[in-house]
Amino acid sequence: MAYDELLADRVKKIFRAKRVRFEEKNMFGGLCFLVKRKMCVGVQKDRLMARIDPEVYKEALARKGCREMTFTGKPMKGFVFVEREGTKNDKSLKEWIQLALDFNPKAKTSKK
Repeated sequence: MAYDELLADRVKKIFRAKRVRFEEKNMFGGLCFLVKRKMCVGVQKDRLMARIDPEVYKEALARKGCREMTFTGKPMKGFVFVEREGTKNDKSLKEWIQLALDFNPKAKTSKK
């Protein structure tokens, strides 16, 4: 299993409850959720990946379970990993998803 399917199901449930239209796409060795054709959150292994406003990035890193997202050895600005301890209850998962949704209108669409 490349990603935690239970966590992915929890993300889908939250999006549906918020009536957010989303697409699923296999990316980064996991499952990503795109909102308005932009990467919003994802599940990689057993952790959440969130695309958040760079202005709240440092504040977010201070939260439980949050760390910089790195793939090439350097941090990707505006992207964080949230380990299992930061998403173990629905309240905390909803907060991370909301942070990503709040940034989504400002995020740029990836170039194809």
